[in-house]
Amino acid sequence: MPRPRKLRRISFMPEDRYFVPDKAEKEDIEEIVLKFEELEAMRLKDIEKLSQEECAEMMHVSRQTFQLIIDKARSKVAMALTQGKAIRIHGGNYTFNICKYTCNECGKDFEEAYESQNSECPKCGSETIKCREKKRCCMKTKKVQCNGE
Repeated sequence: MPRPRKLRRISFMPEDRYFVPDKAEKEDIEEIVLKFEELEAMRLKDIEKLSQEECAEMMHVSRQTFQLIIDKARSKVAMALTQGKAIRIHGGNYTFNICKYTCNECGKDFEEAYESQNSECPKCGSETIKCREKKRCCMKTKKVQCNGE
């Protein structure tokens, strides 16, 4: 069974999500779908000028995964620009927040995407976990204890 895909953290959501070549008829044009995490990778590396290591850390992925994401994104944009295709920014495997937890049973510290439905320790499987964030409780479950409550 393949390992579940980790959500990639993004911190930018574009207002404009569809770009069409100037002289194209919208109904006749081919589209290329650029995922939100691919756009985020290009934004961090090409606009923010961060190192690959910094970008990978910001997105909560390995450097190799970051390189794969940005290579695919740049290829899609280059294809759209050179072949006169529209770009639709849509979908992907992303999150806006990575939350930090500690297991009350075994003491393991771990991180989980905010949107994740999983509310158990990855080491021992205990469902009694504690949010390490000071002023908020991230997971939407009664089993999670919030720090300071």
